[in-house]
Amino acid sequence: MGKNIVEKIIDSHIVEGTPGAGNEIGIRIDQTLTQDATGTMAYLEFEALGYDRVQTELSVSYVDHNTIQEGFENADDHAYLESVARRYGIRFSRPGNGICHQVHLERFGLPGKTLLGSDSHTPTGGGVGMAAIGAGGLDVAVAMGGGPFYLTYPRVIKVELTGHLRNWVSAKDVILRVLDILSTRGNVGCAIEYGGSGVATLDVPERATITNMGAELGVTMSVFPSDDVTREWLKAQGREKGWIPLAADPDAAYDRTIEINLSELVPMAACPHSPGNVAPLKELDGMKVDQVLIGSCTNASFRDLMLVAQILKDRKVCPHVTLGVSAGSRQVLEMIAHNGALADIVGAGARVLESVCGFCIGNSLAPGSDAVSVRTNNRNFFGRSGTPSAQVYLVSPEAAAAIALAGVMVDPMKYLATTHFHEIVQPARFHIDDSMVAGTGAPDRGAAIVRGPNIGEPPSNESCPDTLAGVAAIKVGDKVTTDDIMPAGNRLKYRSNVPRYAEFVFERTDPEFSARALANKNEGRHNVIIAGDSYGQGSSREHAAICPMFLGVKMVVAKSIERIHRANLINFGIIPALFVDGADYEKIERGDEVHVSGVRDALAGEGRLELRNPKNSISVAVRVDLSEREKGHLLAGGLINAMRKSI
Repeated sequence: MGKNIVEKIIDSHIVEGTPGAGNEIGIRIDQTLTQDATGTMAYLEFEALGYDRVQTELSVSYVDHNTIQEGFENADDHAYLESVARRYGIRFSRPGNGICHQVHLERFGLPGKTLLGSDSHTPTGGGVGMAAIGAGGLDVAVAMGGGPFYLTYPRVIKVELTGHLRNWVSAKDVILRVLDILSTRGNVGCAIEYGGSGVATLDVPERATITNMGAELGVTMSVFPSDDVTREWLKAQGREKGWIPLAADPDAAYDRTIEINLSELVPMAACPHSPGNVAPLKELDGMKVDQVLIGSCTNASFRDLMLVAQILKDRKVCPHVTLGVSAGSRQVLEMIAHNGALADIVGAGARVLESVCGFCIGNSLAPGSDAVSVRTNNRNFFGRSGTPSAQVYLVSPEAAAAIALAGVMVDPMKYLATTHFHEIVQPARFHIDDSMVAGTGAPDRGAAIVRGPNIGEPPSNESCPDTLAGVAAIKVGDKVTTDDIMPAGNRLKYRSNVPRYAEFVFERTDPEFSARALANKNEGRHNVIIAGDSYGQGSSREHAAICPMFLGVKMVVAKSIERIHRANLINFGIIPALFVDGADYEKIERGDEVHVSGVRDALAGEGRLELRNPKNSISVAVRVDLSEREKGHLLAGGLINAMRKSI
């Protein structure tokens, strides 16, 4: 039997394990990326593991998150990142060069390669036929040092695309339709592969929009074929030599096939407070809108902003609407500045924003109280915008521009029916200037590493105890995101200072959690987190494991745990346990005593444990499903402890 694209890339990179859905495998990583909010800790971990240089074909450190620089902390991190990059042979993309996923797609991504990034939207690279995977920073640090990345060999879902998109219908509407079908949970251990005749009608930026939001599905990766469209894109970026053809064999097998006719799609919106809460825009018609923000790693390509400029040209934004526009990279910004599109955007009344993550991560442009904010980014979790009472909707750039003009929710197919649609033609040559990417990839072992007062060290953990004697420090519900566990926004600047950042664990859900958990730890009591379904959705931020570990959390017991967060918990010595019977979730409340004995033997064996509450004699059965490698890491107290022993 032939192979699909996912199998072709993964199988060619396996260094440990056997191909087969559900098997744990280790793969060789060709490229890595980090961004400053996750990268500082990733490089501190790289140093802690004792590596002397990067062993990948390419590793790039981007600065695109913490650029507001309120206080000294962000500047300290940037200086550390630049000096570490010089020392160890990492390329360094300076602040202002653009968002990591957009820049990596433009300047470094190649079909058939593996890419591991300390950001959950790393799967954007699947738009050029990469096996691009998001992970915690510690996993990226190990990969940079030449170690394998371990994952479960995925089940592959094929999305068969036919037809072509109509005017004012977008690639964003394609992925919103996929989210409508598959939802944001239940897809752990899967990969998505796009195929069918409709693929050839989508250019690389459109494909990248679709693979970018595969992160919201919870899948390991999303990938498109590498075809003539891919080759022309790479040629226009001056990188045609890196192109290879990549397609599924005619007799390739899939675990499931979904068919989507592009010609039948309509403009869609993800409604509050989940990317999976999808509705046709026409059903929201007439709703007043206060803010429109266009940008992010999802929708800030040259194509996207040229369409926005086309819609806004010679028009004015509705007076009660604030419109902000951010290019995804300096390349895009310079090109629309030179060709006049930026003037059309500014002339309509838009605010021009820096080419960074910005509003998407909630560190700027928070909407007003009870405001309706329409955005082109990928997440609209509760409170992520910086304003808990705001209602955030996710749409395409075309829809966002039309809504900014109308001042209310509109269907762009109807609102722009009399507007002439100009197909955006890819330039024969993009503007290429890599002067803001420092370094050649060769290490400078004499380079001094800059460590300001905000630069700490990865916190240490003890080996796994044989008996847990503690308390259910918090109980949370379903779909708890890593934003809920560790807030972003203006808290991001503390990521290289774990004791300070740990003060904000579960800040929005339970402001007293951090102090309570730390008090338990100081009294010698272990902390346990009780959670519902799909715990740890969203960002790859490993601090959602590091900071709870620092506060003495030893176990998370949930109905289900998302892939990246589960890996991060294991990496930092927190046991990721699942209820054997989901109904037992109701038997444990915050403050209940939780005792577990025989932990080490159970983890080394079949992973069956019993949680007991000695006060009311209630017992709850849980399971911990682990590979042999994961057992060793948990028993050692985390990956750093285990790696130090082996190194």
